[in-house]
Amino acid sequence: MDIAAALAQASADLKQPQDLDAALATIAKVACESTPGIDHVGISVAHRGGRIETRAWTDQVVVELDQLQYDTGQGPCLQALETDGVVRVEHARHEQRWPAFIPGAVRLGLRSQLGVRLNSDARTFGALNLYSFSSDTLSDETVQMSELFASHAALAMGHAERIGNLSAALTSRKVIGIALGLLMHRLEIDEPTAFAYLTRMSASTETKLRDVAASVVADHEARFGRGATATGEPEPAGA
Repeated sequence: MDIAAALAQASADLKQPQDLDAALATIAKVACESTPGIDHVGISVAHRGGRIETRAWTDQVVVELDQLQYDTGQGPCLQALETDGVVRVEHARHEQRWPAFIPGAVRLGLRSQLGVRLNSDARTFGALNLYSFSSDTLSDETVQMSELFASHAALAMGHAERIGNLSAALTSRKVIGIALGLLMHRLEIDEPTAFAYLTRMSASTETKLRDVAASVVADHEARFGRGATATGEPEPAGA
């Protein structure tokens, strides 16, 4: 399969409604099937705080190879994430970098590998890991295709993050609105005064505004039960 055909297949598959895990699994599968010399593919996701996890994989051995890098703190995946962007490993049995990773990887069958950073909008999401058990060398075409599939994965992750942020923002806005209504009724104040009350609580306790609002709502529900209105009465049926 040539580059254009592989990317067309990936794009067609990604147009189908699916969540992030399904999208990443699709990218890993198509990359594995269409990238010359590659036998196994995985996608690692970097979380804030430094934790890394394998989010998509084409075979269990991918999980083992990825975990070996996480456990030893070294390997092409981590180097691609931290410094180089694209890390190419050929003739793995002779590789001198990452001495804690390579021997175990070779025992699992590794002969060559690519680690490619996933970037979108100046944000690093993780790395695409491509493993070969059948070839000691990787062509320039393989590197080029891996970078294109990494771009697809980064775009999918960036889209999911934007949707997640929007959902969180809408949820926060709703909770803050409910808290304002409760305070307005309970303290008999107008909305600007209720908002100022919330912001003072936020500042004095060094707590995010949405968390303060959530605590106001939680306190009300603890007193009157979930679904109670600002007056403490249950919401009418069908509300």
